[in-house]
Amino acid sequence: MSTEREFQIEPLVQESLVHNTRTLTNIQNLTASLCGVGAGILGLESYSGFLFYVAFSLITTALFFAFRVVSASVDLRAAGKEINILDTGAFFRSPVEFWTGGLMNGLAGYILTWTLFYGLVRA
Repeated sequence: MSTEREFQIEPLVQESLVHNTRTLTNIQNLTASLCGVGAGILGLESYSGFLFYVAFSLITTALFFAFRVVSASVDLRAAGKEINILDTGAFFRSPVEFWTGGLMNGLAGYILTWTLFYGLVRA
């Protein structure tokens, strides 16, 4: 956890945090719609459809973490900054927001495309 002195020396830039959150939200919304297409085509119903969404939403976030957050942390570490590679606090407001924020944001798009493609395939 960072101390107050460290935040005074190297403050978190709010515009960057907002940009990172917006980028992750856009990716999760797009992925939610694509997962809805997949769930509708596969004919998933009830709990299996929602578990499909939760699983792929977490996989999407994990891939984003692996390719963007960890790689940026490694670059910052190579530049000489003391940063924990597995910490999302340098790029996002909180780890909870990072890992679970997209679950509720993309749910409406997922349900809409899920029911649309389920109806198209089963009709």
